[in-house]
Amino acid sequence: MSKLLKSFGISLALVGLQVPGAVANETLPAADQAIEEIVVQGISSLQQRLGEGGSISVIDAQTVKDVAATHPSEILNRVPGVWINRGSGQEHLTAIRSGVYTGSGACGEFALLEDGIALRPQGFCNINNLFELNLEQAQAVEVWRGPASAVLGGNALHGAINSVSPMPRRKILGIEVGRYDFLRVNASGGFSSQEHSVGASFVGTTTNGYRDSTGYGQQKASIAHITEAGAWVVANRLTATLLHQETGAYVRGFEAYKDANLRSSNPNPEAFRDAWSLRASSEWVNEEWTLKPYFRRSQMTFLQHFLPGQPLEKNNQTSAGIIVDYAIERDALSANVGGHLEAMSGALLEYQDAPTTGSAFLVATRPAGLHYDYDVDSLMLAAFYNLSYRLGDGLRVLHSLRLEHLSYDYANNHIEGNTRDDGTACGFGGCLCTRPASRDDSFTNVGVRLGLERDLAAGLLYANVSSGFRPPQVTELYRLRGGQTIADLDSERLTAFEVGFKNDRLSLAVFAERTRNFLFRDSEAFNVSDGRTRSAGVEFSGRRQFGRHELMLGGTYARHQYDFDRVATGREEIMDGNDLDSAPRWIGQAAWRTRLTEVLRHELEVHRVGSYFLNAANTSRYKGHYAVNWRLQWQANARTEISLRVINLLDEQYADRADSAFGSQRFFPAMPRQFYLGARISLD
Repeated sequence: MSKLLKSFGISLALVGLQVPGAVANETLPAADQAIEEIVVQGISSLQQRLGEGGSISVIDAQTVKDVAATHPSEILNRVPGVWINRGSGQEHLTAIRSGVYTGSGACGEFALLEDGIALRPQGFCNINNLFELNLEQAQAVEVWRGPASAVLGGNALHGAINSVSPMPRRKILGIEVGRYDFLRVNASGGFSSQEHSVGASFVGTTTNGYRDSTGYGQQKASIAHITEAGAWVVANRLTATLLHQETGAYVRGFEAYKDANLRSSNPNPEAFRDAWSLRASSEWVNEEWTLKPYFRRSQMTFLQHFLPGQPLEKNNQTSAGIIVDYAIERDALSANVGGHLEAMSGALLEYQDAPTTGSAFLVATRPAGLHYDYDVDSLMLAAFYNLSYRLGDGLRVLHSLRLEHLSYDYANNHIEGNTRDDGTACGFGGCLCTRPASRDDSFTNVGVRLGLERDLAAGLLYANVSSGFRPPQVTELYRLRGGQTIADLDSERLTAFEVGFKNDRLSLAVFAERTRNFLFRDSEAFNVSDGRTRSAGVEFSGRRQFGRHELMLGGTYARHQYDFDRVATGREEIMDGNDLDSAPRWIGQAAWRTRLTEVLRHELEVHRVGSYFLNAANTSRYKGHYAVNWRLQWQANARTEISLRVINLLDEQYADRADSAFGSQRFFPAMPRQFYLGARISLD
């Protein structure tokens, strides 16, 4: 395999790079480290594609294993500028150097990738998409903060999260148990034969949930194969995920998360979410070319318990594409030029089984029956280049550009307009669901990045200006409310400036951003794209070793504000200068890690979420919270590791998610103190 390793040529140091927020891989056997060198390479890695001149954090395999996250928030909230709001079960909402965005199209604000490929096609994302990533067994998790559209394309508006798939060689079996009938089993193993290496990973989880009727079962599996084909090194990957979840709804009322009875209740025990996904890719690499064809399929059914009438939604997509990249090395110039082609066929159906209850307005305007039934085909074409030019000793200029065209072919399979499904009119001016006529839409965007890097004796100093974009999502264009017959939307755009310094112990970044064509729902419940926002802040992280002790600290102070005046849905008034709702100014994390003995180590972790407004009018506020976690690992013998984790060590009563809607505060209460006991056994 030596020739193969040389061909890939990027070592594990790329993932374990001492970027604050990453943790060096200290304990993996040499055999594991050798094969992991192969996986993190080429366009599978954000750091390889985006470079060092920006805010990127890399969480390595050892940290992933030690944290042993039961939800994506537990691992990703260790990164400065990132705040994953935990929902019920495996649901979540995302913020990366931004406020938390809600609504079916809000997932378009962030790029979520696996091995450098987006989990979903352009325009058809899922706001809970992180549950399709195998973060529990990832070889590395990379987080880029700030616009990355110049390299990654649409949806990388505020940042990107990339999970690098594992390529295990050792046979490992793990089991964990915890409160609320929590059980998780994971297994991995692999083998090599001549020029072929094959590895497989599996993780399965079941729990009854802390709150009433909030249990879930989840399984994730992946297979990786690496070989050589002539002058090419080939990496093939296959990932499948399955989720069956009973969903808990918000509890309502002033500080309802503190009420002992409400905390464990579920106002909508009938709610559920069933989803599965399948992804396959193949990466072909030689000295100059990288070819990456891929295929994706996903399907989801869930009860929209948060809407009057609780309609059932079914959606699915099948998509495929290819990324082509050509590397150029000429004296002081290092560049990549390429293209990206992607095609999708998707569908959405929404059906309400029973009549709506409540006010006369809701009963009249939210009828039972079929609300939406449409198909959408899309085609995305992109061309890009990335270059780094050495101006002098230790001084480089970076430039990236991506031109992207996305077209939708939408076909309405139901009655046009906002009638009942039998064609009769609703009272109060029409039904709340509007079905536009079949149509075509297209969006052409350009993302640009220009940066300067300077190597200093103390570290790297950089500055860059960049622009990001995200096209309107399918649901924003074709699942309309009220009497809006056409959503004439523009692509949302963001312009950002960042200056920073970093070395292997410290990272500091100052940024300022402005968005235009911000998509939101106005007072008439119309989807519009004439909003604006502005943000400014500072992110920092650092680490320091003191003998057997290591201290890590990270945090963000930022203000995210509306930059326009408008009355929004629910008659909520947005005023220029108001903070975005769900946008805490302070977010911080600290961890103290100690190697107590050669076989015993622990970590004490503290998270801080500052206060934030619950609504755009800034009339209601959540006061924020602290959360403390503790983890212990004991290497019992050469083949067995025992772990103990205590999440919410101080048993604090706080909210994982807080907002305001329909005239009241509402919350996802955080779980009380949880204990998890695990064992990890090597079968080799």
